[in-house]
Amino acid sequence: MNLSTVEEESTDQIVHKPEEIDWQMLDKSKFFILGAGLFSCVSATLYPVVVLKTRQQVSSSHLSSLKTAFSIIRYEGFRGLYRGFGTSLIGTIPARAVYMTALEITKSNVGTSTVNLGFPEPAAAAIANAMAGLTAALAAQVVWTPIDVVSQRLMVQGNDKSLKSCKYMNGIDAFRKILNTDGPRGLYRGFGISVMTYAPSNAVWWASYSVVQRLVWGGIGSYLCKKDDDMIADSRTVMAVQGVSAAMAGGVSALVTMPLDTIKTRLQVLDNSDDNNGRKGPTIGQTVRNLVREGGWMAFYRGLGPRWASMSMSATTMITTYELLKRLSTKNQENLIP
Repeated sequence: MNLSTVEEESTDQIVHKPEEIDWQMLDKSKFFILGAGLFSCVSATLYPVVVLKTRQQVSSSHLSSLKTAFSIIRYEGFRGLYRGFGTSLIGTIPARAVYMTALEITKSNVGTSTVNLGFPEPAAAAIANAMAGLTAALAAQVVWTPIDVVSQRLMVQGNDKSLKSCKYMNGIDAFRKILNTDGPRGLYRGFGISVMTYAPSNAVWWASYSVVQRLVWGGIGSYLCKKDDDMIADSRTVMAVQGVSAAMAGGVSALVTMPLDTIKTRLQVLDNSDDNNGRKGPTIGQTVRNLVREGGWMAFYRGLGPRWASMSMSATTMITTYELLKRLSTKNQENLIP
């Protein structure tokens, strides 16, 4: 008995949802090809918000998100909102492939194991989702961190003279200069803090998503369905519940992990090679002290608005896109799409 079977049985009294799709049911070629296209579109839509968040995190000034956006458009044009996008997109495709593979395999295996160990279904689902998110983040960061470092360096290149970032012509030029200056370690600057940020963030998000989705189905899901004795959720109802659950889980995750994300971004972007100790970049301790000196502990929450919006929108679009992708990629789509 697997996790999806138990979950379907336990929700029969609330509303009949479409069958849960696990790793074994997917056509892998279709899954990865369609996934690359769908998630590239999602990344293009949300990228300007990521640029705003990054600019706010590394700036010593206290501009609002709106003022930051107007400043970028005024001095750099709309292209300024897409600085580093090409590099980010190239890295996103393999990183997403690694992430989705690790996510689905871990969720399927852990879900089956926890059910067999006798855990109640809600707890088994939360544990499986948390472990899947944790494992997927760890695997993807190996691929994503160098791309993140390069794309963020490109993002902050603008008219803010307070930033010490050197100028790069493009992603390849940035990659070469970072490698020549700092070696391979330069491309993995902030890797440890990235893992500390994204691994628990993903675990929190996927566990929260599992719990919130169950609560939404139990609370309002049935009212959105057809009013009859055999309530069956149509595709729009399923997507609405998934989207609301994802947005709520994204907001929780953004709030919990914001300080770590700010530290990570500063470590990856800012240099202090002119310091007397001759280090190529700031340490975690130096970054924390600089943030406290600039704006107190609230400085760790600079860019919270864009990050909250980005994570909530990203979570909503990601999960609805991801669930659609899984249904489009099943080996046998019969009875899966209501």
